[in-house]
Amino acid sequence: MFFKSSESRLPVLPVLLISPFFLWGTAMVAMKGVIHQTAPLFLATVRLAPAGVLILLVAAWMGRPQPSGWRAWGWIALFALVDGTLFQGFLAEGLVRTGAGLGSVMIDSQPLAVALMARFLFGEQVRIWGWFGLLFGVMGISLLGLPEGVIQAALHGGITPTIGVDMVEQLFQNGQWLMLMAALSMAVGTVLVRYVSRHADPIAATGWHMVLGGIPLLIGSAMLEVEPWQHLDLSDWTAMAYSTVFGSAIAYGLFFYFAAKGNLTSLSSLTFLTPVFALIFGNLFLGEVLTSLQSFGVMLTLVSIYLINQRDRLASWWESRQPYEPDPPTNSDLTTEKPKASIR
Repeated sequence: MFFKSSESRLPVLPVLLISPFFLWGTAMVAMKGVIHQTAPLFLATVRLAPAGVLILLVAAWMGRPQPSGWRAWGWIALFALVDGTLFQGFLAEGLVRTGAGLGSVMIDSQPLAVALMARFLFGEQVRIWGWFGLLFGVMGISLLGLPEGVIQAALHGGITPTIGVDMVEQLFQNGQWLMLMAALSMAVGTVLVRYVSRHADPIAATGWHMVLGGIPLLIGSAMLEVEPWQHLDLSDWTAMAYSTVFGSAIAYGLFFYFAAKGNLTSLSSLTFLTPVFALIFGNLFLGEVLTSLQSFGVMLTLVSIYLINQRDRLASWWESRQPYEPDPPTNSDLTTEKPKASIR
């Protein structure tokens, strides 16, 4: 059970549980809808920094302790650079050249990288189901990120040096590799949280890392982008406000609340819903349509995310399905066995 029985009977609980993933998925669609009316770094700044201020206000209202000491601020600064500046920067830049649904699938493949890093850094077990998930994930990401012409050439005749050069050029022209970099940044940030939480309150650290991470984005926007807000109308500002308030502040707040109240593994297993919502609403509002290869890649990636998040539960289920085999008797069992009465 994720929550206590008294709490699990609340009729709105299932809706609240999936709401962070719904908000994250729909925020991707909102950002994609406005990205061509503004500039990516400005959009990333607006989504990140104000949401961090809102989280800090909530943390202060809850009486959460503020970070203190150079170690706490050092880890928060590193967390801000990786999970704030790099993640949001790659995400916004990638949205310019890829769809909201496809981009969400690429970003939410980060459990694959987290599983590998946790295996080598913390000794966490990947298990057989996790390795299957990693395999499916590599296949799915390849179908999503590689140009379709390269995939067709590899299936029918192999990749020649000319095709390889074209593949590199096409990769840097589309947004998939930027979304993959965003996923890797988010994965490293997820691992960094373990170190950050040793020196600072996780809620306050989350707010500060969003505020600090937005500063380089704001500077980059001021230096590199021209008229990032002059062409925005009321609907554009509304979409950006939705991404900031609902897609960042409220979504992160609900996620951390449920993570503190229940089982984090069970909550993380719902991660695969984020790209599902992004794909559905991207199709409804933006008319995004995937190719057959991309659809198959999405399916493989979602399966891989599920296998990674549920590897422990699947391992327990598999072991329970195996026939019981009693352990063979040891030498000590044989020597302590009572002698049988002899028949005369």
